[in-house]
Amino acid sequence: MTIFRQAARAFSISGVLGLAAFLAACGGATGPAGATGPAGTSGLEGLDARVQVLAEAPGSNCTAGGSKIVAGLDVDNDGALESNEITSTQYVCNAAPGLVGAAGATGATGSDGLSTLVAMSDEPAGANCANGGKRLDAGKDVNADGVLQPPEVTSTSYVCNGATGATGATGAAGSTGAAGATGATGLDSLISVTAEPAGANCTYGGSKVASGVDSNRSGVLDAGEITTTTFLCNGAPGASGAAGATGATGATGATGATGAPGPAGPGVAWVDVGASAVTAQANTGYLADSASLVTVTLPTTLAVGDVVRVSGIGGGGWKVAQQAGQTIATAGIATTTIGAAWTSATDTHSWDALASSSDGRKLLAASGGGQLYTSTDSGATWTARDANRGWSAVASSSDGTHLVAVGFGEHVYTSTDSGVTWTPQDAARAWKSVASSDDGVELVAVVEGGQIYTSVDSGVTWTPQESNRNWYSVASSTDGTRLVAVEFGGNIYTSSDAGATWTPRDASRRWTAVASSADGTRLVAAENNGQLYVSQDSGATWRPRGPTLFWQVVTSSADGRRLVAIASGDHIYVSTDDGLTWIAHGPFGFWGSLAASSDGTKLFASPQNNTLYRSSASTSPGSAGSISGAQAEAIELQYDGASAFSVLSYVGALVVN
Repeated sequence: MTIFRQAARAFSISGVLGLAAFLAACGGATGPAGATGPAGTSGLEGLDARVQVLAEAPGSNCTAGGSKIVAGLDVDNDGALESNEITSTQYVCNAAPGLVGAAGATGATGSDGLSTLVAMSDEPAGANCANGGKRLDAGKDVNADGVLQPPEVTSTSYVCNGATGATGATGAAGSTGAAGATGATGLDSLISVTAEPAGANCTYGGSKVASGVDSNRSGVLDAGEITTTTFLCNGAPGASGAAGATGATGATGATGATGAPGPAGPGVAWVDVGASAVTAQANTGYLADSASLVTVTLPTTLAVGDVVRVSGIGGGGWKVAQQAGQTIATAGIATTTIGAAWTSATDTHSWDALASSSDGRKLLAASGGGQLYTSTDSGATWTARDANRGWSAVASSSDGTHLVAVGFGEHVYTSTDSGVTWTPQDAARAWKSVASSDDGVELVAVVEGGQIYTSVDSGVTWTPQESNRNWYSVASSTDGTRLVAVEFGGNIYTSSDAGATWTPRDASRRWTAVASSADGTRLVAAENNGQLYVSQDSGATWRPRGPTLFWQVVTSSADGRRLVAIASGDHIYVSTDDGLTWIAHGPFGFWGSLAASSDGTKLFASPQNNTLYRSSASTSPGSAGSISGAQAEAIELQYDGASAFSVLSYVGALVVN
């Protein structure tokens, strides 16, 4: 087990690993009306129970650290467990370290015990849970990949929702008949996690998970209310070293199922560092074990996919230092500001359209009246493609292999080799905008003053859709099913059947641009000399956001939460909260083109008749950049090539420079 699974996911930055469950209490049904009286009042709706698992540092609650499990009712029904809603707190502590082996001439290092993983999923109403609930799968992480695979599942249990409250009694008849009695509130389902000592249930100890319905509504799961019990057991301790005159000590026993970060699994060596500085090596972990700061400098000789890990076990903390040209993408760290810093590229082209692969490495750019250009290094260098044409818009598949470009009075041009060769498709039209599915197979394009056109064969054939309108921009979900298009001086139009039918939305405005989340549910549209508008229900309703500007282009991250918009004669605007608030970043300019990676952390923008600007959520380049942490804090970095690293997981409130 690596030292980063539990804590990183407890902060909802790299996913969730650990035990979590919440259960909803069902309200009683409304009682029927009396013979001539008014209808019975509705039964009160039961409050949702929420459970949250947090990392617990070593201390009085858990000597070796572990997990803190808090629970309570979601009183304000906001879907989150607030501090004032917590009514129960429990701790699941790490197993104690294994015994030190006796000395031996060539004592073998004890093997790490296997981690126990738990996966939670929704259980529909059926044979296992009459009213639905949660399914808990548990088992050993045999392949040490941090994910509970189906073959690794050894036990399954269910925590079911309470039954629907009984129907309220009928109101009494009369000239002003009394209301029917309120329906009874459904019972809550509770879950309890306690430490399980070593014994018959768990050879090396672990956790006992009990669940049941709170029959007496006490808010506590009593012994008589328990209907299901599951044991999550710790891995076996590491084997002791063999006896001998000068043998090494046996390895420490593996951490328990919900323990705090511990040494990594096979393939990663760990080094205890008490010195002030060390230069890291590939696939090595460093335990900063000093009362003063330990500086770990990144290596220069690495293969793509190699990892470097640092964990603070001493009071002095640690610092990851960079060498010349190196950067660390820090989008996964909560303190990182998206789009705050912008740098000018060395090219001198005037880009009128931009498109990016999902990782932000491969770019496609079009110069109106000029050529197409491709880049494989996030815009650092460019290669001219095809010929001079009146290009107006471009789009890319997620891997940057399938590309499409359109222009005024031009054909649709497609490429299946990352832009090396291009093939003209369909007829010459006044093409205004184009969008692509993730695989580059499903395409949609709009003609200014013409129709919407869709293709299901990577642009070989096209089908006209909808009507002749002043179409300006179009966007697509990653599967090509949900589409959205805007008309300048008209409505927003949405389609949920790959363009076969369209529904007009919102009001007639001077729409200039539109963007979509990966699933097509979160949308953002821009009005020229107006506001930005966002929708979280596939375009059914829209809300105005941001200042009134001459908005030109908008883009969205895959989850729809990170949005970027550019306006003519202003700055670049970024939102990281679904468009609720917008912050102006970057230089002032008459911006004309914009693109972003799928996670919204790598941004590219170009003013009209000017150069390309790039922004990446990362450390400062070279020796000026670093990431620092304190005792009990840790980080896991992966080398992505071209002197760039990314954060796979981390623990604590790290400092990024």
